Amino acid sequence: MPLFFKLIINIVILAAFLLISHKVSAQDWRPVRGGIPFGISGMALIEQQSNSLDFLIVHDNKKLNQGRMAIISIKGKNQPEYFPLNWSNNTQLPIDLESLTSVPNKTNSDFIALSSSGKAYYLKLDISTKNISVFKEFELPAITPKSNFEAFGLQSIDGKLVAIWGNRGEGEETGTIYFGEFDSNTYKISFSGYGNFKVPFPKGNVRHISDLKVDRVGIVYITSASDAGDDGPFQSAVYVAGYLGLCDRKITWRPNPQLVPFYRSDYHKIEGIELVPGAEGGVVVGTDDENLGSYVYIVGGSS
Repeated sequence: MPLFFKLIINIVILAAFLLISHKVSAQDWRPVRGGIPFGISGMALIEQQSNSLDFLIVHDNKKLNQGRMAIISIKGKNQPEYFPLNWSNNTQLPIDLESLTSVPNKTNSDFIALSSSGKAYYLKLDISTKNISVFKEFELPAITPKSNFEAFGLQSIDGKLVAIWGNRGEGEETGTIYFGEFDSNTYKISFSGYGNFKVPFPKGNVRHISDLKVDRVGIVYITSASDAGDDGPFQSAVYVAGYLGLCDRKITWRPNPQLVPFYRSDYHKIEGIELVPGAEGGVVVGTDDENLGSYVYIVGGSS
């Protein structure tokens, strides 16, 4: 009998531990909004303060009565606050925005959003009026009839403003990473090259590239995601995909020869990523979980 009761006690303790661990893990993911129109398909940091993070996000909506962009504010351990933005009246609403990046060496009001077709929008954010203005529209180079872009990033590397963007790929079809130099005066990208990209996880209905960001030393972070429909199930992973650098003043790409998922999820479809420096920062990801709406999570950040 003593051995039996000891076994029961151990089982109860183990069950409680697993339950607590599950609850803590679930609480780390912070819900933003419910429903398909509020999925996060790209995100960029606006401002970082001691106890708060503000992000600009894009939605991949296509209908006239659906929002395109919003601000989410995360204060401490509270749930994110959501503030929809007004798209400027003098420009046509974009269709299927899939990625967003801030513009290096500018104020926190300059951003570029990218649609799946390869059309890019240089944007100005007015936080006080919650308004987005289109400053310039332009198209990416290397667009083909089969292109389906899900990622775009900008970074200043060794004095050059480097652009990197990704065609998502699907299943056995590899994704493609493109890169070149962005001219902020003409809003044109000088195409430099490309490389294929295929992840080991997720499998099945995988989009090998669902978003990307590049840090100040040229390290490229890429998210991958899969889903079986509007109700899931979903899977995602985050990778260090490779390195962008300069060789004889030319932009070069060095892929990671052995991809390691440093974060994975079996419950969410990650389609947005941002890099937040500092003690309260981390790799921040946002999801487009279709009918289940959107969530954000700070990988390696304070919970």
